[in-house]
Amino acid sequence: MTTTMTMNDKVLTEAFGANEGAALRVKQALLVVAGIAAMAALAKIQVFLPGNPVPITMGTFGILTIGAAYGARLGLVTILGYLALGAMGATVFAGEKAGLTYMMGGTGGYLVGYVLATLALGFAARKGWDRNVLQMALAMLVGNALIYIPGLLWLNGFAESWAQTLEWGITPFLIGDALKLVLAALLVPAVWKFIGKARG
Repeated sequence: MTTTMTMNDKVLTEAFGANEGAALRVKQALLVVAGIAAMAALAKIQVFLPGNPVPITMGTFGILTIGAAYGARLGLVTILGYLALGAMGATVFAGEKAGLTYMMGGTGGYLVGYVLATLALGFAARKGWDRNVLQMALAMLVGNALIYIPGLLWLNGFAESWAQTLEWGITPFLIGDALKLVLAALLVPAVWKFIGKARG
């Protein structure tokens, strides 16, 4: 059996370090902390457009990448930890705002979408889609859709019409999200290829 076949049931974070016992728990805890820190840092990279309550951030890149690299279970723990910190007042979201009031604002639906996208990317990675750029791109596209759908449905409650909702919540982000999707789709398979060469 080749190395590639042996790794087919693994996600990226399972390809290195401990995979059993107390050492595994320590590794998972460190990955969760690192994932939350990465999400908080990426959320601070933001651009606000005039009159738009939802900023352009690198948060979606972080969610898609963490979901693919961590798998559904560890990815879910990470994103829920991230959201819990934000709910408790830690400034882990875009800008300096935090707390449940902020989370129930215009970005609330996108935060729900983060959870859905993390699960989707985790399941796709478990199926081996994270080793192929085209399959990873398709999974990322689905993940983006799962962020947009609840995001737009939620945001519509703050807009005067669906036209305004689309103007606020999707139109300004299409090019940026397409670039982030491509970057994330290239990154994870590239890391797998590097691991395969290192083990070869």
